[in-house]
Amino acid sequence: MTPTGQTQEQPLDTLLAGYARGVLSAPLHTLVATHLAIRPESRRFVSLLETASAGEIERLAPVPLADRDARLAAIFASDEEPIRAVARGFAGDEVVPYPLARFLGASLADTPWRTLLPGVKEYRVADNEDGEATLYWIRGGRKIPSHTHEGSEYTLVLKGAFSDTNGHYRRGDIAIADRDVDHQPIADADADCFCFAVTDAPLTLTGPIGRIVQKIFRH
Repeated sequence: MTPTGQTQEQPLDTLLAGYARGVLSAPLHTLVATHLAIRPESRRFVSLLETASAGEIERLAPVPLADRDARLAAIFASDEEPIRAVARGFAGDEVVPYPLARFLGASLADTPWRTLLPGVKEYRVADNEDGEATLYWIRGGRKIPSHTHEGSEYTLVLKGAFSDTNGHYRRGDIAIADRDVDHQPIADADADCFCFAVTDAPLTLTGPIGRIVQKIFRH
């Protein structure tokens, strides 16, 4: 069973399976958790995967955990107030569900946007060995420069919608692209589009203005 309203079913199923097994990087885990918060219908599919993974774990021989009692005590004694504070700060923000709010630590109103091109802004949330995580704000009708990928790119729509060569994506949809995809996402004309994108390798701009703005995307 594949979540409804999605395209590129096989890559999406692979992504959800990675989430169920707990093997995704922190940015990708956040992206999928946010998708599930927006699209509850996808949770049943993930629950089935989690159940299957739990069955595999139960068949394995138990592995002794050193300092078990001390580790459990540290978990129960941990201070969760910062998480609750972030959640309260996003209580009225329907665009950013709790999983992403927790990852960002600030609302969209407080985001330090940087202009890439007229009508296109970004905020680099993370850029490390786990990959690059970026928020995009695309004005209605504006385009992201044509590009391909040195690895994989996962884009979750938070508000509005956009189209590319693979289809049309609205709130809650995940667009997946790799080195075989050369596309130019275009926001729907009637509303601004907010997206959360995670990549595991740099983008390569391919359009006529690629050489001009490549450094903007890289730095």
